[in-house]
Amino acid sequence: MIVYPAIDLRGGRCVRLLEGAFERETVYGDDPVAVARGFAAAGARWLHVVDLDGARAGRPVQADLVAAICAAVRIPVQVGGGLRDGAAVESALAAGAARAVLGTLAVADPERAAAICGAHPGRVAIGLDARDGRLRVAGWTAGAETTATAAAAGAAGLGAAAVIYTDIGRDGTERGPDLDGTRAVARAAGGVPVIASGGIGALDHVRAVAALGVAGVIIGRALYTGAVRLADALAVTQAA
Repeated sequence: MIVYPAIDLRGGRCVRLLEGAFERETVYGDDPVAVARGFAAAGARWLHVVDLDGARAGRPVQADLVAAICAAVRIPVQVGGGLRDGAAVESALAAGAARAVLGTLAVADPERAAAICGAHPGRVAIGLDARDGRLRVAGWTAGAETTATAAAAGAAGLGAAAVIYTDIGRDGTERGPDLDGTRAVARAAGGVPVIASGGIGALDHVRAVAALGVAGVIIGRALYTGAVRLADALAVTQAA
């Protein structure tokens, strides 16, 4: 299982939101490029970078900073936030991202999402952000008329390289991941690799996600607070 350290960008800084709420922000650094280099030096095999400003605006806002992060490290970078058309995805990939994440578009317009996945085989993931099992879109500000498991069931048909499942209610809380929800999404995804996100706050949480057999786990706030050391998380996943 791959550990993805998370770098969330807002206003040029490295931040974390609590339960997806923009008004509940904690700043963890004014130099996201340095943060990325630090994670890479500590042994990370991938990075997960989200343009929070872009997620809310509906278009990339931190594109230059995302490109700088991609150029600064020699490990692949997964990028999301505001990628709602083919041009935005192409720009992210051209800027150095190894994988782009479609969220709102994949829910609102599956046909366009499938066309984008088809244009970039193996390089486009589908992000499913849910609260109480129901999907949220547009930077988590709007609800969708479907569930995470239903959307996951369509991921293979879209040609998605992976599914990223985030429990918004747990994101940034460090109180533990949504194991039942992650298990259900993984089952529904029908073989598409699933990456779990939200709630990691201890090594036992990492072990529990690894035991599900999913492809990856995203860790954010816990790495910044020191509740989880990246080296320890990597060791846990290697032993699983």
